[in-house]
Amino acid sequence: MDGLERKLDGQAKVIRVNALSELGREGVMRFDVRGVPTLIVFDGCGRAIDRQVGFVNAGRVIEAVQAAEPCEA
Repeated sequence: MDGLERKLDGQAKVIRVNALSELGREGVMRFDVRGVPTLIVFDGCGRAIDRQVGFVNAGRVIEAVQAAEPCEA
C-alpha cells in the first residue's frame, strides 16, 4: 500500500481505515465489506468504481484512478 500511495500522490487520496474502529465498522456496513483487506476506488462523486478483496493489484487500482471521472457540480 505504501508504494501505491506514493504512485498515486497528487492523483488520488488514499485513506486507510481499520475495520475494527468505529469509523471502520460504519464503512463495513455502508460499503458491504465482506473480507479484509478490501480496497475500494471511488470516483469524484463518491461512487465505487473498483473493489478488490485480498491481494491488491496495484496496476488495476492505478488504471481505475486514471479512468475515474470527476464529479460535475
